[in-house]
Amino acid sequence: MIGPKTLQQRLMLFLILPVTLLLLSMGTVVFIYSKNSLLDQWREAGILKLQRAAHTIDMRLEQPKEWMKMFLETGGSADVQAVQEMILNRIESTEGVAWVRLDWLDDADPGQTPMLRMMPRRRGAGDRETGRMMAVPGRFHRGRIAEVASPRYDVSVDGETVSIISNLNDASGRTIGRLTAALRFEYLVDAVAASGLWENYRAYIVDTGGKVLAGNDAARPRQLGENDDVMGAAALAAMKSAPAGTVIGEGNPSEEIIGFFRLHEAPWFLVFSAPGSEVLAPIVRFRNYFMVVAAGFILVILLLIRWVAGRTVAAVKAVSEAAREIAAGRLDPRLPVKSRDEVGEMVESFNTMIRQLKERLRLKTSLNLAMEVQQNLLPSGSLVIEGLDISGASRYCDETGGDYYDFIAMPEMGPGRIGVAVGDVSGHGAAAALLMTSVRAFIRSRAIHAVSLSRMIGDVNRLLCMDTTLSGNFMTLFMLMIDPSSCDVRWIRAGNEPALVYDPAADRFTELKGCGMALGVDSENQYEEGVFPALKPGNLILLATDGLWEAENRDGEPFGRDRLKRFLQQRHSDDSEAIIQAILDAHSRFLGDVPQTDDVTLVVVKRREGNDAL
Repeated sequence: MIGPKTLQQRLMLFLILPVTLLLLSMGTVVFIYSKNSLLDQWREAGILKLQRAAHTIDMRLEQPKEWMKMFLETGGSADVQAVQEMILNRIESTEGVAWVRLDWLDDADPGQTPMLRMMPRRRGAGDRETGRMMAVPGRFHRGRIAEVASPRYDVSVDGETVSIISNLNDASGRTIGRLTAALRFEYLVDAVAASGLWENYRAYIVDTGGKVLAGNDAARPRQLGENDDVMGAAALAAMKSAPAGTVIGEGNPSEEIIGFFRLHEAPWFLVFSAPGSEVLAPIVRFRNYFMVVAAGFILVILLLIRWVAGRTVAAVKAVSEAAREIAAGRLDPRLPVKSRDEVGEMVESFNTMIRQLKERLRLKTSLNLAMEVQQNLLPSGSLVIEGLDISGASRYCDETGGDYYDFIAMPEMGPGRIGVAVGDVSGHGAAAALLMTSVRAFIRSRAIHAVSLSRMIGDVNRLLCMDTTLSGNFMTLFMLMIDPSSCDVRWIRAGNEPALVYDPAADRFTELKGCGMALGVDSENQYEEGVFPALKPGNLILLATDGLWEAENRDGEPFGRDRLKRFLQQRHSDDSEAIIQAILDAHSRFLGDVPQTDDVTLVVVKRREGNDAL
């Protein structure tokens, strides 16, 4: 058979080669991820800068537009000449506004619509003409902001201006005038320069058709995508489908990256372009460094494996031999620790495993013995006396548990009277089992001499409180006493769920409720007895712990008390042991492959019917 025959050869073939390929693959993945991550960060930073610059331009455009909207809202109102004049003055004094003009169309009909007659207004001596007209009494009906025009050279201010134009309409909707405010374009461009885009990258202000309105590049194009500019055309197409974004060119790194963001107050975009080599320069350097370092690592790993392989093979072989000894049932081998590296730690861990395995075997034996002892403390079978059929069962989720049930003779309370108890200790495992055995001993010792159920449970509670003061453990209990001759039932409820009484003849359930604190919580607590007169033939009582109906299947659905009641309705004619077995089987089917997480205990007390009662 062709292939590596020694562990060292396998290490060379199955470790060095995969490590080499893995490092190369990892370098490629890291480079791609880092590139994409840096591009994402660059996109976010670029879009954020564009957004800030666009927001500044929008704010500068919004100031005069808000005053113009306020002027338009005066349309249709009488005697507002002073207000209109104040608003026009306020527009004119807004920062960046070059001039304001209010024009009326020559064909407007004064007979149909009261109109403003315009007169030129000039400033004092030495000042230029403002370019707008003084209004005489008249009014329009409504208006709207019509457009923000593209920048153009304005002779009156010796520079480019941007016009904000609003139409004034009469009652029929016909345009009768126009209000225009001109902003200095350099005032808007200053907002872009303040963002840092103007200095670091090629930046433009572009209208929705791709026409370049302004930019920091003297050789800027007049139109995006002209002269077969693929990136410009791609950016223009992206601008038509999204208000903001980036366009990345081909290559590794990309030759060019373009970002854009649309203004809210004007039909323009802010656009900037950066070379990909500038954005991805750190990634290119990282790629080169990584390849050099990876080659060095591969060489060092090869030499180290050749040096360590011999020691590792010997240690692995020794551990393998010792493992075979353990598999054969001999737990005595102990390997010498010859180093403090990972191999030495492996050998030491192996020795620790052997010691812990011995301890676990002893603990398992002890737990099995404890389980056997605890199971022997529970009633061994059903109890059939004077027309009563009583059975119980406990199913623990661990080897030992804290659930408890018992059938107890109570001679001091009357001849033949039987006590039935079901309890649930907080927690699981060995600690709960020990507390359960203590409570069982307390109940049995007090039942011999008790003259009332309430006094007996009160004494048990006080005794248990002496043991649980520091631990905080407690136990819920439901205990009832039955007089076989009359079938009267007395009960005490100490924190446990109420017992269920089912009458098949009436198909009715009755809960044996009552107030009572769990045992081991308050030594001064007083318990009250409840009375249920005369169980009828065929009636049955179910006592159980909450682990029965609170169990959940894989879908999180609880078993539930309603499901339990349906089983009692269906199987009430069976004897008590068969009823319990049917419930436990249904409970197991309900859980399926979900492990049991709480102890389950239940007791059925049934009054037999007809000849069965004899």
